[in-house]
Amino acid sequence: MKSLLAAGMAALLWSAAAFAADPVGSYNVEGANPGGSGKYRGTVTVEKTGQTYRVVWVVGGTRYIGTGIGNKDFLAVSYRSGNDTGLALYGADGGNWSGIWTYAGGRDVAPEVWKRQ
Repeated sequence: MKSLLAAGMAALLWSAAAFAADPVGSYNVEGANPGGSGKYRGTVTVEKTGQTYRVVWVVGGTRYIGTGIGNKDFLAVSYRSGNDTGLALYGADGGNWSGIWTYAGGRDVAPEVWKRQ
């Protein structure tokens, strides 16, 4: 029984470490627009694409597609939707991610938080 419990705990710890070490997954997103023009909610999915990540936000029916680089500690993403482009930078926060973003040419940044689904 002890060995079964130990094996279960080891598997749980390994999966928790892998879970926190990689941004791949699905998230609920909450954020604000630069300059204080409103708050938003939506979803974000992150998938590994070689040495980069594909990041897709769906906010208010609009889809934003980004390319990210990073590791278990940070993720930098450039994104595009129609003529809108921008940049975001996130830090790992347990299994979640939090950061800031702006539009291309922007002078203000705004917060965004991803909570793992």
